Amino acid sequence: MTLARDERIFLIILIVNLIVAVLYLLAGIFFLVPAHAAVCDEEKTEPLYDNRRTYLLRFIVMLLCPVIGPLFFFVSHLFYLTVFWKKVDLSDVIFSRERTRTRMKADEERERDIIPLEEAVLVNEKKNLRMVMMNVIKEDIRHSLASITLALDSEDSETSHYAAAVLSDELNKFRIYVQKLWRQIQEEDSSQTECEELLLDYMDNILKQHIFSMQEQNKFVSILNDAAELLYGKEESRITLKWYEQLCLRTLEIRDFGNTSKWCARMAERYPEELAAYTCRLKLYFAMQDREAFFQTLESLKLSNVVIDSETLELVRIFS
Repeated sequence: MTLARDERIFLIILIVNLIVAVLYLLAGIFFLVPAHAAVCDEEKTEPLYDNRRTYLLRFIVMLLCPVIGPLFFFVSHLFYLTVFWKKVDLSDVIFSRERTRTRMKADEERERDIIPLEEAVLVNEKKNLRMVMMNVIKEDIRHSLASITLALDSEDSETSHYAAAVLSDELNKFRIYVQKLWRQIQEEDSSQTECEELLLDYMDNILKQHIFSMQEQNKFVSILNDAAELLYGKEESRITLKWYEQLCLRTLEIRDFGNTSKWCARMAERYPEELAAYTCRLKLYFAMQDREAFFQTLESLKLSNVVIDSETLELVRIFS
């Protein structure tokens, strides 16, 4: 009699466990997963929720471990709700290497024998050239790509191989990241400007080194110009003086005088008392061979209260 009652109790537990597991599986697959997906699509965030496969695996665990399995998932979810319910504030966390400076003790033994990459290429000493190349590769090379291109013509095949491999990898990363940001820009609404700002900062560091072919340089400068134009249309005040100057110089380098004139005029309107507003126009008029506009701008600079650097001062002396 007791045995039969224990069997009935055990059978009831299995049936209840099965019902709980099935309800959990159905609720997860047909309600929770679609609901989380809709929220992520609306907020344009990456999906960090459990998928259908996760609920299926938990369903199997509940079947294989009656009572213990459901109890474990219930307690763990309860623990998550009570302890980790608050979102982590990452506003003060900085991940960009450009905004983080790490102070390290100088390696005097290594740095004593290092010469600039440009000099190593000219001297063409294999030992020095290889040592410099390997040290450059270990660092953040995004600002040294122009120097690395010099090593492509080296007589040392090992050095030229290093240079080609590094350049190919970095340029591919650049192309992929630019395409990714540009796609995100197309999907943004009229109030979002984050991707445009990221693109303006990221692209100029590479484009100003002139390591692409003329055709590809023109293509990327055009993307840079279009992104800046979208940002200007959304929120003009977000464009800094540095970005204005970069846009003027990059478009001028490909002789896109129309866009250069446009950005020069906008910079002069936005930052009339900044030196860059004058120097960019001077470079534009010099490239266009517009003598009248060049000397008018130069005279305006001389009459202004703008602080002139040594390079511009020498220019004023030459043409005065």
